[in-house]
Amino acid sequence: MKIQPLGDRVVIKNVGAEEQTKGGILLATAAKEKPQMALVVAVGPGGNVDGKEIVMNVKEGQKVIYSKYAGTEVKLDGEEYILVKQADILAVVEE
Repeated sequence: MKIQPLGDRVVIKNVGAEEQTKGGILLATAAKEKPQMALVVAVGPGGNVDGKEIVMNVKEGQKVIYSKYAGTEVKLDGEEYILVKQADILAVVEE
């Protein structure tokens, strides 16, 4: 199955949470912060959304940082994805 977002929505998939601190301390599951970096899986077409013209600035395959509590989590074919509005994406990470 494939998800195709509508309007100004973007489908992202979290990049794994850190298992260790920089000092080498292993983190318990409860101590791990929800990751805010994700990979863009699919991008909506943009267009006229709520009376405003929206141009999509992200592309599939980019790494992004998104708002901590943004989006709707969905599970499809055993994979977990998050649907967010483009406005909830704060930055594109370039390596």
